[in-house]
Amino acid sequence: MTFCVVGAGFSGAVIARHLAERGHKVVVVDERSHIGGNCYTERDAETGVMVHKYGPHIFHTADERTWAYVQKFGTFKPYVNRVKAISNEHVYTLPVNLLTINQFFGTTMGPKEARAFIESKADKSITNPQSFEEQALSMIGPELYRAFFYGYTRKQWGLEPTQLPASILKRLPLRFNYDDNYFNHPYQGMPEEGYTAIVQNILNVEGIDVRLGCSFESLKEDFQHVFYTGPIDRYFGFRLGRLGYRTLDFERFVDDGDHQGTAVINYCNEEVPYTRISEHKHFAPWEQDKFSKTVCFREYSRLAGENDIPYYPIRLVNEKKMLESYIELARAEKGVSFMGRLGTYRYLDMDVTIKEALAACDVIDTALQAPALSLPAFFVDPT
Repeated sequence: MTFCVVGAGFSGAVIARHLAERGHKVVVVDERSHIGGNCYTERDAETGVMVHKYGPHIFHTADERTWAYVQKFGTFKPYVNRVKAISNEHVYTLPVNLLTINQFFGTTMGPKEARAFIESKADKSITNPQSFEEQALSMIGPELYRAFFYGYTRKQWGLEPTQLPASILKRLPLRFNYDDNYFNHPYQGMPEEGYTAIVQNILNVEGIDVRLGCSFESLKEDFQHVFYTGPIDRYFGFRLGRLGYRTLDFERFVDDGDHQGTAVINYCNEEVPYTRISEHKHFAPWEQDKFSKTVCFREYSRLAGENDIPYYPIRLVNEKKMLESYIELARAEKGVSFMGRLGTYRYLDMDVTIKEALAACDVIDTALQAPALSLPAFFVDPT
């Protein structure tokens, strides 16, 4: 059979390889000039530093199958994401932990004292948080919320925290110890040669035809099935309207030596126009001493326009009906499966996209053994 995979990021690469290893022909199309999607990495021409072109990506997962899979295609070096935050001209450690609490309130509390102290700050009247702001006030109280989340969230999402769902904040940890590892997954690391090399190795199998600078809409061939990882609203020609996405702009600058002493610093105050500065030599600590110069990026978030790269879906409440209508269209569409962050309009980390792609491969195997190929529009419920 001949299949089409739209998008050369992790979701598409995993599916394409799986099909090709079973003897099928696979056309992988991506309208960008490179593979890897938003995980694309490259050597900075001026400094030699490995750069995450579309913003920092740190691999972390609790899924053993996903971890074993990516390690087959490249070496992952140990890496711990330790984020700093500047709020009101003071530097703090994120995520909010015992050190952050003691720094912020000028105390020397232990774990039990700090837990009781934060509970006394939390708004007990909010029993079922519906918005980001309600979740924050019921979890950490007004002072920490205002210092670390209010301004940053408005910049990142372009919305009042009262308009955002509580689920966004639920993803962030709150700790009553001195653990400043941003993630709590058992498997964490950074690919030694960058993410592009990992995706290239996944796609490096006979039977895959990768076409870059090529849009799906321009293809004239017939395929037994299409695996679509692009924006779901674009597939249907935006006939029901455009779903909301955020995009990012990056302001690059070069400095001598070490600019900020860590990989990422968040700027929490709203009057600072950017959300964070990332210094990319710190994402590869095993080689950072090789470079006399350093390259950094100021990151700005804004609403995605028609010609912008969509980074992550907003999923506003008032878009729910439009999204549900697109999902109905997708389920009625024959011969297409929608996958990944954009295809299912969900905020997914890359380990989750790989995990879901591997699970989809299991479904594909079952379908290929059937007399007639029948695959679902969605391998997971996108709602």
